[in-house]
Amino acid sequence: MRNPLSERIVEIPFSGIRKFFDIAAEMKDVISLGVGEPDFDTPWHIRDEGIYSLEKGRTAYTSNAGLKELKIEIAKYLKRRFQVSYDYDTEMMITVGGSEAIDIAMRAMLDPGDEVLIPQPSYVSYLPCAALANGVPVIINLKEENEFRLTPEELEASITPKTKLLVLPFPNNPTGAVMERKDLEAIAEVVQKHDLFVLSDEIYAELTYVEGQDHVTIASLPGMRERTVLINGFSKAYAMTGWRLGYACAPGVILEQMLKIHQYAIMCAPTTSQYAAVEAVRAGDADVAGMREEYNGRRRYLMHRFREMGLKCFEPFGAFYAFPCIQEFGMTSEEFATRMLQEEKVVVVPGTAFGDCGEGFLRISYAYSLESLKEALDRMEAFIRKLRGNKDG
Repeated sequence: MRNPLSERIVEIPFSGIRKFFDIAAEMKDVISLGVGEPDFDTPWHIRDEGIYSLEKGRTAYTSNAGLKELKIEIAKYLKRRFQVSYDYDTEMMITVGGSEAIDIAMRAMLDPGDEVLIPQPSYVSYLPCAALANGVPVIINLKEENEFRLTPEELEASITPKTKLLVLPFPNNPTGAVMERKDLEAIAEVVQKHDLFVLSDEIYAELTYVEGQDHVTIASLPGMRERTVLINGFSKAYAMTGWRLGYACAPGVILEQMLKIHQYAIMCAPTTSQYAAVEAVRAGDADVAGMREEYNGRRRYLMHRFREMGLKCFEPFGAFYAFPCIQEFGMTSEEFATRMLQEEKVVVVPGTAFGDCGEGFLRISYAYSLESLKEALDRMEAFIRKLRGNKDG
């Protein structure tokens, strides 16, 4: 029998994140700091709107691009929060999570051989999505000494005549790095100079902790709106991961082709989720602010504990992750994470799950209660003390 599988698909590795959760699922008394998912329930008024839509029998398909009412609210929200304007009718579509938006944006924009610049460490989907779209992924290794921000020099050094698209993954998963306005202005200059496009994944836009500064979208900078596909969603800010709802905003010429792929592959995003999301974006600012405040308290606690342990970690100002350095222990990230799971029953994700330059780091999520964080960090501290004792001995 001939091989039923596509060689291209077989060559794409499975996500490195899942492995540790599968092992942990078989063990007792495990505490996880591994999942990138809010520990809050979706706020009740948002759930209630979803329930109400079901009670009213609103279970038919929406239009391919999504509920008009939802798109109007998102347009108002983007203007209100990030000073960027989009026509809800021709420049916006609702997707099945931000992940679908990433996938169809790349498929709509790339021809075989087009190079896609992907700063790493970053979310695991960018590289396989670029490959599935016949693009050529080109990795930019971000550096701890730059707080894992993308510099214009790093960008410039990676551009070739075949470069078409830059993925901008900030606020960043797994590092918690953010790009402030001055950082983005420097990147925008290089992008325009080389006539590139940007896929800006802003799923963590609401979760930033720089005193007195909100997130800035690169699409709001002069000359960048027409070059940017802005991707966002409801999973992280509104604790709506399982509702599977995101959106993309882009110039009409790009959005139209993205919508064509979505039309054939998906039809439309879940109707119930869309009705709930109208309520989220219209009346959810206070919920988001409350969750952000809670995350910020946990973030500060985490950094305090790392300092107490003598564990090197740059201060993250976005998302809900920290990215401590474990190079002093002379182990790979995977070895460290495996041993800590086996010996102390704490799950963290090796930095290498997010790119080779994540070697020597761990992703630790603080989307957990302070009580869980304290217990997990107590165990981690005991593990580190043991390692240092063995080293000194």
